[in-house]
Amino acid sequence: MKQLLLLAIILFASFTAFGQINVEDSTMQVIGYWDKNETQTYLITHQKYRISGADTTKREFTKYEVDVTIKDSTAKSYTIEWAYRGVQMDTDNQFTKKLAEISNNLKVIIKTNEMGAFEEVVNWKEIRDEIKRGTTHLRKEFKHLPGIDKTIDLVESMFTTKEAIEAGAIKDIQQFYTYHGAKYELGKEVNGKLQLTNLFGGKPFDTDVTISLDEIDVEENNAIIRMWQIVDSKQLTDATYAFLNKMAAGTGAKALKPGDLPPLQNETRTSARVHGSGWIIYSIETKEVTAENALAFEERIIEIK
Repeated sequence: MKQLLLLAIILFASFTAFGQINVEDSTMQVIGYWDKNETQTYLITHQKYRISGADTTKREFTKYEVDVTIKDSTAKSYTIEWAYRGVQMDTDNQFTKKLAEISNNLKVIIKTNEMGAFEEVVNWKEIRDEIKRGTTHLRKEFKHLPGIDKTIDLVESMFTTKEAIEAGAIKDIQQFYTYHGAKYELGKEVNGKLQLTNLFGGKPFDTDVTISLDEIDVEENNAIIRMWQIVDSKQLTDATYAFLNKMAAGTGAKALKPGDLPPLQNETRTSARVHGSGWIIYSIETKEVTAENALAFEERIIEIK
């Protein structure tokens, strides 16, 4: 999401250190006004399912809580801890359930700039090592499953480097800070392009982006901001085709032929109600990947308790 923030900063270049909601010009600037040791608790729910024709398959539902604590505050940055707990997953796949439980009691320490825009994961090495300990145990427990090593290799690849963790392993954190650091004008729709990280490991995807400030509630000191992202279909289809054939080669499965994979469409919608203090009240991100009569649906909701 760092590219999105840069896009917004360029488009809304007039920044101020004062109040976030400006009634006179109907704007809101999302800045974190947070105090050291301040904590907010959030409930996060995440559901995924696939539809093929008229059949719904591979439904998964996960929920957990996270305590977000401001560990340090300076003139130029915030250091923030995300402490995960109470991970529960509803799925028939025991391996997936055990995999989700690895993140129980995991702590992610991040740094933002002075406005609250995400900058980096600080303790990425500790996260990498913690995930590695968990997946090593899973390799032994589920060694009877065909192709389990390849599956776990793919999971571990998301945590091997700082860049990998920031790109694909902290999606709820990236969602939380989507709008921080920029100024938005009520009713003004802004369109642009950004480079979206390719989790398959190739070149970033070209993505069309639309951002809008839909509502300002002066009495409650909050606002609703929305964003739409549409990934370049050809780039996404080609990258997926190459990735699936790479996986097939490693497992001995039959490789795809040109034309076997229909064009893929990927659209992500992110909406948030943001308080004037910079804390998120409610955020929902919905991703839909479609191809002919198939749909992969993913939804993540972050709600303050």
